[in-house]
Amino acid sequence: MKPDRKFLLSHPAHFVAFGFGAGLAPKAPGTFGTLLALPIYLAFHALGGVYVVTVLVVVLFGLGVWASAKAGKSLGVADHGGIVIDEIAAFVLVMAFVPSGAHFWLWTLVAFAAFRVFDIVKPWPIGVADRKIKGGFGVMFDDLLAALLTIVFILTLRALTINPAT
Repeated sequence: MKPDRKFLLSHPAHFVAFGFGAGLAPKAPGTFGTLLALPIYLAFHALGGVYVVTVLVVVLFGLGVWASAKAGKSLGVADHGGIVIDEIAAFVLVMAFVPSGAHFWLWTLVAFAAFRVFDIVKPWPIGVADRKIKGGFGVMFDDLLAALLTIVFILTLRALTINPAT
C-alpha cells in the first residue's frame, strides 16, 4: 500500500505518524520531517523556552510510539519511510542544544546535516537499536539515539570552536 492523503486522514495516528503530511513527500520524507521540526521548535521555544520544548519532546515521543505503531500496522510495514514523527521529535530535541546567537542558523544547518547523517547511516548504537527494537518504541528510539549523537557532536564541535579569549 502506498500511503496517500486518504490514508493520512483516515486515522489520527496516521496523521501524526506521517508528520501532519510531511511523510507523504515523494522523495526524502525523513528530511521533510526533520525540516518540519524547525518551525515547531521555534514556535514552542518562543512560548516558554527550554521547559516547554522539553515537555513537547516527551509528548511527541509518546504520541510517536502510539502513532507509528498504529500506522505501521495499518501499512504492514513497522518502520515505513513515510513515518516521520520520529525525526520530528528527535530534531526538536536536537534544536534545544543548538547554540543561540549570531551563528544560530549556521549551527542549525550543522545540526541538521549531522542528524540526517546519523539517522541515515545508523552507526553504532543506532543500527543495533534499529535492528533489535521493534514496534512503535523502536521506530522512535533509534531516532532518539541519532539525536543524542547529534547533540554530543554539536556540543563537542562548539567546545572546540569557541575562542576562549572572547
